[in-house]
Amino acid sequence: MARAFDMDWVTVMSDPYAEAEAFGLQVEYPEDALPQHVGHVINDPVVDIDKLVLPILSEQARMMSRVEQVRLFTELCGDTHFVVGWVEGAIAEYTDLRGLAEMCFDFFDCPDKLEQALDIIQQNALQLITAQVEAGAHCIGIGDAACSQIGPELYREHAWAREKQLVEHIHSLGAIAKLHICGDTTALVPDMVATGADIVDIDHLATNMGSFATHLGEGQVLCGNPDPVEIVEQGTPERILSAVAGINRDTGGRTIVSAGCEITPGTSDENLRALGEAARRMDGMP
Repeated sequence: MARAFDMDWVTVMSDPYAEAEAFGLQVEYPEDALPQHVGHVINDPVVDIDKLVLPILSEQARMMSRVEQVRLFTELCGDTHFVVGWVEGAIAEYTDLRGLAEMCFDFFDCPDKLEQALDIIQQNALQLITAQVEAGAHCIGIGDAACSQIGPELYREHAWAREKQLVEHIHSLGAIAKLHICGDTTALVPDMVATGADIVDIDHLATNMGSFATHLGEGQVLCGNPDPVEIVEQGTPERILSAVAGINRDTGGRTIVSAGCEITPGTSDENLRALGEAARRMDGMP
């Protein structure tokens, strides 16, 4: 598929429930639809968090399948494509185990217990990162989607240092780090960049790409951010080319061509290929 649509990388995301299942979350997988969790693992944080234990990676089929997927990608196209592994950030993973609204209460009702759970989740992410890089991943993406819902203060208090630790661990293994937070991250972008992530994803809801680029350090780039529905799915190839050209201009060429979050199933082949064409035009390729 990557070759057919002239894409430069392949990735094992998006599958946030692989790690959640290792912690005991029950998940149903309907045919041709998004997975759905059944209940939560953490219902009473005072009681249930004490039962949370670090999974043994080799015993977790779903997480190990991700490692095998990285290995397979490396064997099939590691010399021609960028291979990207994936882990969930601590806040996103806690949300899967607890629920978004419930997590927000936990910040104030039982922050110590929440931190206890986040520490265990973080250790699991670290071991999964190591396994994927050893399997051949050139890059590890960190998905911490729920952070856009908690505000800058709580993000800095509970999430930022953990994301930075993941980035540093990825770098220590010789790989590239990519950070993705869904939603309007306008207020978070300076801190996201400060984690040291090499690639900082920008969702389509965060619109001022030019100002975001001013925060980048040496070797860092943005990734995004045309609206995956309004522009990539429902727009014309010409509109996609124009949107990407505008982002490239506004950021001084420091943005990887990508939709601002995941491509929708209804996107036409023609429009998907337009993203590849947009990238070639940025690079001055034929």
